[in-house]
Amino acid sequence: MCGAELKNLPEGVQRVAAALQAQGHPHMPQMLDDAARTAQQAADALGILVGQVAKSIIFRRKSDDVAVLVVTSGDRRVDEKKVEAHVGKVGRADAEFVKARTGFSIGGVSPLAHATPPVTLIDRDLLRFDVVWAAAGHPHSVFPLHPSDLTRLTGAPVVDVVQEPAPPSAPAAAA
Repeated sequence: MCGAELKNLPEGVQRVAAALQAQGHPHMPQMLDDAARTAQQAADALGILVGQVAKSIIFRRKSDDVAVLVVTSGDRRVDEKKVEAHVGKVGRADAEFVKARTGFSIGGVSPLAHATPPVTLIDRDLLRFDVVWAAAGHPHSVFPLHPSDLTRLTGAPVVDVVQEPAPPSAPAAAA
């Protein structure tokens, strides 16, 4: 992506692109025609499994008001108790807190290039995939990466912070 193309992108996407370039990541953000505010919307737009969406969930650490970023698969739900075991008590973060701490709006929170560096945890379930897609600073922007690149790009540990997936439902008994 050249400088002129970058200047036409939203500011958050420009920050993410600059961070990716600075760390030698081979893939730049891509703009989607439709918003990808949810993991399902992103998966539909990209033609991938919802689990391949690296969703960014922001919590507010109660002890010091620091943002806690959890990056997990789009098909998983974060277990707050597991997060708290790593970082201390957390609470929900509202849109204003997310924007102030990350510089991104909900639905476009990238795992990197935050306004204020968060405490970051990467869920190990992301490692099921060869390629995942993360938000790139805007609800219409994403970028691909290998899940292990998240640790390199963010410096964050890979941990277990999701609820156990529900077992597949048993087939209905014949009448």
